[in-house]
Amino acid sequence: MLLNFSQRDCDVQPLGSDQVHSWTLVTGQALDTAWRIAKGSVMLGVSLLMATLCYFRRLHLYLGHWWKWWIGYLQRKFKRNLSVEAEVDLLSYCAREWKGETPRAKLMRKAYEELFWRHHIKCVRQVKRDNYDALRSVLFQIFSQGLSFPSWMREKDIVKLPEKLLFSQGCNWIQQYSFGPEKYTGSNVFGKLRKCVELLKTQWTEFSGIRDHHRRGSMCNTIFCDAILEYKLYEALKFIMLYQVTEVYEQMKTNKIIPSLFRLLFSRETSADPLSFMMNHLNSIGDTCGLEQIDMFILGYSLEVKIKVFRLFKFNSRDFTVCYPEEPLREWPEISLLTENDRHYHIPIF
Repeated sequence: MLLNFSQRDCDVQPLGSDQVHSWTLVTGQALDTAWRIAKGSVMLGVSLLMATLCYFRRLHLYLGHWWKWWIGYLQRKFKRNLSVEAEVDLLSYCAREWKGETPRAKLMRKAYEELFWRHHIKCVRQVKRDNYDALRSVLFQIFSQGLSFPSWMREKDIVKLPEKLLFSQGCNWIQQYSFGPEKYTGSNVFGKLRKCVELLKTQWTEFSGIRDHHRRGSMCNTIFCDAILEYKLYEALKFIMLYQVTEVYEQMKTNKIIPSLFRLLFSRETSADPLSFMMNHLNSIGDTCGLEQIDMFILGYSLEVKIKVFRLFKFNSRDFTVCYPEEPLREWPEISLLTENDRHYHIPIF
């Protein structure tokens, strides 16, 4: 009996071991499967996370570039880019612009010191450097000082001058007038000139009627940051110069006495008459060149102002200070400019 029981126990023992092994195998397989699933899920999650981070990084870069562009656009749109800057100390400006020990730098420093100590010029307004800067410097001072119309402008409606040259004096060559860098000619030139001259008349009338210096300064800041508005005003000044040249030329043909500066103008081959003056000189102003000295004379004569210019590169010579015109009428108001090269001008403040 004992033997048989022991044998039965021996027969049952392998069956329990197989079950344990089977459970172990199933559990291992289950754990392996669960691990693979978990690993796959983790890898998928990591991939999604990396893709998401990459997407947001690119989005951040895009938004950053877009934001910078938009800020720059708004700054360009609303920044008051004045073509005549605020006053700065004269000697500080000189020290900043003319460093070093070159002969020209030394000359300029001495010239600026001469302006400061002898002529009592304490500040300077920098003017935008382009081929309109002489006209800009003169017109800014006329407006900021509230100067009145020239006497001849008060006697005539200057808005009608373009048509007058065409119909009364037969100057059909006016159609070849060029508006600075805008290469425009044609029958509509009279309409464009009329609008420019009308704008000049309106603005000049408004400024001359304002007695408050600070208000005139504020209005100047509004006008001299509008490039399109400025452009029209400068073209009106050019036309006023052309009109005066034409008027004096007609007087010369009838043997009337004319100012000496016009005799000099008409003695040149390139400006022997109003047409050649316009084609060879006036049309280039604002485009490829600024005002020459003879043009400064005509500008001063046309606007009835004495333009006093400090030519710093002529320091220690008789040409250090010149006036346009040289013999103005006593009652003409005076405005001052300074130049370092006879091409670009700034505004001195006494």
